[in-house]
Amino acid sequence: MSLAVVAIAIGLLVVLVVWARMHAFLAFILVSAGAALALGMPVTEVAGAVRKGIGDILGGLSIVIVAGAMLGKLVVASGAAQRIADTLVAAFGPRQMAWAMALTGFIIGIPLFYGVGFVLLVPIIFAVIGRSGLPLLVVGLPALASMSVAHGLLPPHPAPTALVATFDANLGLTLFYGLVTAVPALIIAGPIFARFLGGITAQPLAGFTGTPLPPTALPGTAVSVITALLPAVLLLFTTASGLLVDAETPAGQLISFLSDPDVVMIVALGFATVSLGLARGQSLPQVMTVYAGAITDIASILLVIAGSGAFKQVLVASGVNDEIAATLEGLAVDPLILAWVVTAAIRVCVGSATVAGLTAAGILAPVVAAGSVEPNLMVLAIGAGSLFCSHVNDAAFWMFKEYFGVSVADTFKSWTVMESLVSVVGLAGVLVLAQVV
Repeated sequence: MSLAVVAIAIGLLVVLVVWARMHAFLAFILVSAGAALALGMPVTEVAGAVRKGIGDILGGLSIVIVAGAMLGKLVVASGAAQRIADTLVAAFGPRQMAWAMALTGFIIGIPLFYGVGFVLLVPIIFAVIGRSGLPLLVVGLPALASMSVAHGLLPPHPAPTALVATFDANLGLTLFYGLVTAVPALIIAGPIFARFLGGITAQPLAGFTGTPLPPTALPGTAVSVITALLPAVLLLFTTASGLLVDAETPAGQLISFLSDPDVVMIVALGFATVSLGLARGQSLPQVMTVYAGAITDIASILLVIAGSGAFKQVLVASGVNDEIAATLEGLAVDPLILAWVVTAAIRVCVGSATVAGLTAAGILAPVVAAGSVEPNLMVLAIGAGSLFCSHVNDAAFWMFKEYFGVSVADTFKSWTVMESLVSVVGLAGVLVLAQVV
């Protein structure tokens, strides 16, 4: 019964957004409340669950998205994105740009949390499109596929790191196996799959494309790259330092503070204010005008993400994810395949890759403890399953749709298929490794 309610709720959400043209935020609120009641949640708890879902997701993403949008807007307005795009096009040529962006997304995606990497890459992707003349999704999707691979399979991202601790796996070995698994996944779901998307109509979000500037007006290549990649550099440095310094010491506590994504984005934004603003003759009020424009550009996106958080919380609070997991746990299949199936089913219903992965970990921990499966591979199997079939209850689905200006149907054809390819190919890689290690 619960699964039927979830399926109907998802279908109704799509109908309201696509057919009725209702704003996604309102659609999410209405569907979330209806689903909560249909799933048996007490009437007195419905409003609280909706508010908690909105608060949790905005609390975790607001600073990252807003600061990232400000940074991206300044990178575009200053000409830094144009300079980076010119450098990439000159180095790889238009025909190899999808592969170049896949590599860029993977490098950025390893140290960066997904939301940070997304808002960081978007202006660079749009600038590359303007300079190369290639279809938007052909260039953009490979970069996002690479970041998805890193998000689901590679430490130091939250879910893989937590899974390593849960299963007492080896962090370094998991990272190595994850890299081996990640390469074919990002190749197939990125540059190869993107070749088939040239016919999809996409329009970059207004404010993140910029007006081409003459070469003499552009910032230097070094300052452009350093400013754009500073969040990645800071997170990589603090993560590596955290492995070498005792977390209980003052230095360790400082590193822990500086490694927080919110802190990283604020520090990077402060650096950009100077390097691409004040140091190039802009006044502080002029830079703030750019930032104000960025907030206007993403206000609707924040609302949509907030709505998806409400829907996710209703499903979690109602216990649907636990019900699905309990149903699938008894299946007589290979433990790695079972882990992927359990996680993928939870992901489809809940939306959050992290929630799906951590929920599945609690269910499958006894299997790992029994010694019947390699713990490092179990981490990767769950990580791959957590990426499966991103759709309307996933905030990333709506970020992609709004930033890239595609329809809901085309978002399913591109984004959802890409995420599913990453998940399935990731599982295949894990099963191959299981025959070797």
